[in-house]
Amino acid sequence: MKQKLRRLSLLAGVVAVSAGGLVFVEAFLSTTTPQVSASDGEPVPVEIAPVRKRAIERKRTLTGTLEAAAEFIVAPKVGGQVQLIAVDLSDEVEQGQIVAKLDDDEFVQAAAQARAALAVAKAEHAAAKSALTISERTLTRTRALLAERVASEANLDSAEAESWAAKAAVDVAAAQVARAQATLRAAEVRARFTRVSADWPGQDETRCVGSRYVDEGEMVAANTPLLSIVDLDPINVVVHVAEEDYGELKVDQPVTLSTDAYPGETFPAHIARVSPIFEADSRQARVELSAANTERRLKPGMFVRAEVLLERVAEATVVPRDALVTRKGRPAVFVVSEDKKRVSLRQVSLGIRQEGFVQVKGNGILGHVVTLGQQQLEDAAPIVVPPRGQRPRSEQHEAMKGASTGRAEVGP
Repeated sequence: MKQKLRRLSLLAGVVAVSAGGLVFVEAFLSTTTPQVSASDGEPVPVEIAPVRKRAIERKRTLTGTLEAAAEFIVAPKVGGQVQLIAVDLSDEVEQGQIVAKLDDDEFVQAAAQARAALAVAKAEHAAAKSALTISERTLTRTRALLAERVASEANLDSAEAESWAAKAAVDVAAAQVARAQATLRAAEVRARFTRVSADWPGQDETRCVGSRYVDEGEMVAANTPLLSIVDLDPINVVVHVAEEDYGELKVDQPVTLSTDAYPGETFPAHIARVSPIFEADSRQARVELSAANTERRLKPGMFVRAEVLLERVAEATVVPRDALVTRKGRPAVFVVSEDKKRVSLRQVSLGIRQEGFVQVKGNGILGHVVTLGQQQLEDAAPIVVPPRGQRPRSEQHEAMKGASTGRAEVGP
């Protein structure tokens, strides 16, 4: 019986000690972690940041593909065997330069035959003119003899007929000369066509070879593509935009290009053309950009990112995004008083967002705004700004509260 009483006494002591420990822990937490809120009048620890005046921009990044500004296909006007391709891929070509030659033996022979035919035609024309001269003299003598009654009317008719035939023969011979000259010119032109030149339209004097389609020794027909000559300066960028972006794009808007081929580098460009129609399948419109490419580092077919400047405000009022709160369904910020002891709730309208900052419009947005701890604030609430490098007491309170319930939280 005495042993049972001792056990009960010992158990009661343990319970008393445990209860005392819990009371001690609760008392410690109540003295070290005071409740902080705007309603009890105690200053709320906060972090603040200055309200800035700076330029801010709204941009949109689009993706696209580089294309040559112009492409000229070099093709012969006559068929034949390719004897020479004078340029290769990426070679620079001047306007009018001979870039390929075809076998011209057949065309040279045709030109020689045409020259010979022309010589024959000229000789026949000369003979016809001589015959005409003789027939005209005969006609003159016949008329004189008829006047002296030595020749008859029949002799005169015969002389006139011969004169008319001689004149016709001269005309025919002249036509044959003209035809032979035309045949010779055609043969000479065809012979020149065996030397294929790069005669593209436009004012640019140099381009480069983009593609080569045939090799030397191949037989080609007329108009068979031999080479592709492309204009790479400037170079085009083709992007496709959705309806939500279409209305904000205008010709001459500045654009910044970047590509994985040159990490960390950007290239200036601008919008050159905006399509007036949307493609039915994709519901997107084609937009063409233009970029200077003097060194020809940008190549057709490259994938690029195009950052378009949609709007720029030279001197906007901006605050960190963390300063924004929602009160009564509207965005607002807490503006810090000059003595940094109280805050004022200011409703704002939002503008451009960029790099962690947001443009705000409203009255009295000056000085500093609260960026941490504002969720516990109300209008005109007292605050305290801890020294730099220390956490606000509100965070310490939450951390201690988590520790007391077994939910320790890691602060910043």
